[in-house]
Amino acid sequence: MPKNKKTEWQVGDPPISVVGDQFCNPYPMELMVKRKVINFSKDHYQVVDPSGNILLQIDGQAWGFNRKRVMRDPAGFIVLTMRQKGIRLKRKWEVHGGESKDKEDLLFTVQQSSAMSLKTSVDVFLAENSNIKKSSACDFHASGGYSNISFKVFKSDALIAGVGVTHKFTWGSYCKGKYNFSVSVNPEVDYAFIIALLVMVDDIENLC
Repeated sequence: MPKNKKTEWQVGDPPISVVGDQFCNPYPMELMVKRKVINFSKDHYQVVDPSGNILLQIDGQAWGFNRKRVMRDPAGFIVLTMRQKGIRLKRKWEVHGGESKDKEDLLFTVQQSSAMSLKTSVDVFLAENSNIKKSSACDFHASGGYSNISFKVFKSDALIAGVGVTHKFTWGSYCKGKYNFSVSVNPEVDYAFIIALLVMVDDIENLC
């Protein structure tokens, strides 16, 4: 990533549509993500707007080497499916539209940038970009973590979304699997894409 001063995606910039145009809004969005563990093997994420309206829900496996999570819209229709790919030192996820696992329905791939770092960092590759061996070729980059209670998503040198923990963070609540995030999504940025990315990063960080 460039080391120069970051800019921000603003009103008037081209839409960033990864999951779908319906998830791009022409104004900044402030979302709340609530995460809780249902039982030993399952967890649940709920995404709401400032008025409390449910925008997205994500359900899936909380543990295991081949995790699968499904994102649904408020009507219960499946938006996308996230699948972790086997046992790897650097975790990798593939995200497909709907319930599909076919290559033609691949939306994007997420791979951990480094397995040996205190700060979580991931590279995102759109379906048409199959060269995931060179981090400089990634379409998006995200970094942050619980150590500094923040997480940011970039397209090149432009900030497109930021995440923070909304309550006083404690390792107790974290290990119990119950905590909230505030998510600031910049104008014309696909919020379903940002939420999916957040969930996968949360999985990498979730060591308890």
